[in-house]
Amino acid sequence: MISQFFVLSQRGDNIVFRDYRGDVQKGSAEIFFRKVKFWKEDGKEEAPPVFNLDGVNYFHVKVVGLLFVATARINLSPSLALELLQRIARVIKDYLGVLSEESLRKNFVLVYELLDEVIDFGYIQTTSTEVLKSYIFNEPIVVDAACMPPIGPAALFMQGNKRMPGTAVTKSVVANEPGGRKREEIFVDIIEKISVTFSSSGYVLTSEIDGTIQMKSYLTGNPEIRLALNDDLYIGRSGISNFGYSGSSGTGPVILDDCNFHESVHMDSFDVDRTLSLVPPDGEFPVMNYRITQEFKPPFSINTLIEEAGTLKAEVILKIRAEFPSSITANTILVEMPLPACTTRVNFDLERGIVGQNADFKESHKKLEWSVKKIVGGSEHTLRAKLNFSQEFHGNITKEAGPVSMTFTIPMYNPSRLQVKYLQIAKKTKTSNPYRWVRYVTQANSYVARI
Repeated sequence: MISQFFVLSQRGDNIVFRDYRGDVQKGSAEIFFRKVKFWKEDGKEEAPPVFNLDGVNYFHVKVVGLLFVATARINLSPSLALELLQRIARVIKDYLGVLSEESLRKNFVLVYELLDEVIDFGYIQTTSTEVLKSYIFNEPIVVDAACMPPIGPAALFMQGNKRMPGTAVTKSVVANEPGGRKREEIFVDIIEKISVTFSSSGYVLTSEIDGTIQMKSYLTGNPEIRLALNDDLYIGRSGISNFGYSGSSGTGPVILDDCNFHESVHMDSFDVDRTLSLVPPDGEFPVMNYRITQEFKPPFSINTLIEEAGTLKAEVILKIRAEFPSSITANTILVEMPLPACTTRVNFDLERGIVGQNADFKESHKKLEWSVKKIVGGSEHTLRAKLNFSQEFHGNITKEAGPVSMTFTIPMYNPSRLQVKYLQIAKKTKTSNPYRWVRYVTQANSYVARI
């Protein structure tokens, strides 16, 4: 049971506010924003998603730069409140097409109508886009997404003429195309977030994949969908022998440690031919979530060397190599490395000929940041940094620095080798052949190399 719900901009402006029970003071949005903006407790500079202030529990998530916040006087389950906020954001995005400050302001009547149906007197009613269509009567005012910066993994597919269209990112589930027609299409995204820890000598210590198959349907009549996965897909390790590395171009079976499916998925023939059948609900939803701890070939290798170059100087050499095929390009790469606390200045030596790379020393956090816009598969890049210290070291300098962490996004690549063999739509007609898009994206969840 929640007391209030509100959405704040990055500046702290109150975009949406709904008070369900009247038991929390009216200025709670301003109190929350000031507390989050100037958070200094527990030695951290960022507020946790849940905290208590003056007897009020605050729950918040950040979605595309907007703060979705709920308050409660009672001791509400944090996981329930955070999941509710994520689902509200997803429902609003499904109806508006674009989730932004501008779209919320232009469609405030529709947003408040949605909130009144999702929550009644603080109690959750439904967060299903399909169920809500029976109760929502306002039409969305479409916001042009062309002038907006791409947000989220699916937006990667909007870049370049050879990419698949990313209209699922900015399309409403209720608005029609110009001319009153609705374009028949369905999007399936295989999104994998990988966690890898390397030893100081470059060996893989731990590796894990958290994956999801996301679907967003714009098909009329709710036809049945058949989704076929790898024939050599196994769930659990029983009866499967261990084997070495297997990258996206490797061989061997695909082994899932565990997985779960959306309630609309029928498993009748899954054990026989690895085919899922379902009638997709409106909006975006996860068809399947899975986890893999089987070894896989990491997309990047990281080599770090740090050595003293004098009494008050040291040199860092960072080298990253893309271990995926040259036909694939990684985007928005960021490498971070904590430096010794006595570091006062850093001079960088960047490779020539690399477009969109930048190196910076964050003095307040004593951290080195190296960003590269794009890296082509098979290429290798090196950063040299000369460090200056305020005092002399008496121990091992490598114990004062690191570890090196890395974030990236790789479209059309998945290290698990989980594939969608075909996407079949029942009840097709000669005049209507829906567009079907299957897309892959890999992101770094925790990608760390020890020094």
